[in-house]
Amino acid sequence: MQEPRVAEVTRDTKETTVHVVVNLDGTGQQKLATGVPFFDHMLDQVARHGLIDLHVEAKGDLHIDSHHTVEDIGITFGQAVARAVGSKEGICRYGHAYVPLDEALSRVVIDFSGRPYLSFQAAFSRLQSGNFDFELVEEFFQAFANHAQVSLHIDNLRGKNAHHQCETIFKAFARALRMAVALDPRAAGIVPSTKGTLSC
Repeated sequence: MQEPRVAEVTRDTKETTVHVVVNLDGTGQQKLATGVPFFDHMLDQVARHGLIDLHVEAKGDLHIDSHHTVEDIGITFGQAVARAVGSKEGICRYGHAYVPLDEALSRVVIDFSGRPYLSFQAAFSRLQSGNFDFELVEEFFQAFANHAQVSLHIDNLRGKNAHHQCETIFKAFARALRMAVALDPRAAGIVPSTKGTLSC
């Protein structure tokens, strides 16, 4: 029987304290307390549409802005996903998704290659939602890609409403992630690489 793919990571710096727990074989349960309500809403999409149980608790220097908090959550979440995936034996490795929301449409493609890379193409129609700067979306995914050691391509293909643009990105990411970490019964115990390894 497959062991639950669960990981717990805590990151503690002078700027933030972040605690993340992930279960890649979950049902989309979440407990989110980042101090940034809009970002909680986006992480909720990751849990629900990725079918990942996700617990994120963060205390950061929000009196300055949200940058350190969002970036450090990306780092910690990436580390937790990398630990939960483990050797990558039996995973599908690649995932992709297109997600629409009214006028907005985004595409996300992910590869658990062991080689961190981010391509991010999104021109948000406004700068902020509440205390969340939309430029932090790229910072979050850069941090995630670096620490989960994935190649990640994100494209917002169209959209006029920045909330819709952002939400389609996170939903598409969730779906792509879910596909990539899914276990392929035909490849049990096999690392999906001709090299025989997916470590960097």
